[in-house]
Amino acid sequence: MTNQKNTIRYVPLTSAYFSQVITLANQVHGKGYLDNDKLSQWTNKGIVNTINCSFVALLDNKLIGFRSTYSANKWPIDHWCSPTLWQVEPQKCCYFKCNTVDEKHRGLGIGKQLLQLAIEAAKQQGALAGISHLWQQSPNNSAVAYFTKCGGKLIKSHPDRWHEESKQGYQCILCGHDCHCEAAEMIIHFDNKGSLSD
Repeated sequence: MTNQKNTIRYVPLTSAYFSQVITLANQVHGKGYLDNDKLSQWTNKGIVNTINCSFVALLDNKLIGFRSTYSANKWPIDHWCSPTLWQVEPQKCCYFKCNTVDEKHRGLGIGKQLLQLAIEAAKQQGALAGISHLWQQSPNNSAVAYFTKCGGKLIKSHPDRWHEESKQGYQCILCGHDCHCEAAEMIIHFDNKGSLSD
């Protein structure tokens, strides 16, 4: 496993990887989760002054993971967000939209490295913190556990976060087209932050 970890490359997410990203996302999160138009919008929301805060992980030129991140002030703060609890100006918060790692390559620190790269890029863009909605029904609640280990703090839980999307074509791998999964709204503050803790 060590040799495999050493050969993983991390590069910014561009359209060259869209096809592989969409395939992996729909495989992990459910059919209809992502398409080309949606991914193009996601990616454009993460670029400011040529700094891209979305990344992919490659092993022998095959995509095995990705993180999509929105730049601060380039994403809608909707009713699933609690900005009064963030302790930082909302316009200084980026949004960690999606983190996905191929099941066969989990446990190698890929998700952590993708998050670290996203944080460093977002900081260069001027962000002071990052918000995310973590899938609480992930196996063993691994999404929340991973984000917590990386410094994330729970802000609020949101039942039915993806219910409307499931009615519009997204097929949750647990609930089908009637998703009632819960989202954990979490934040990572970047101030004086070095590398993510192990």
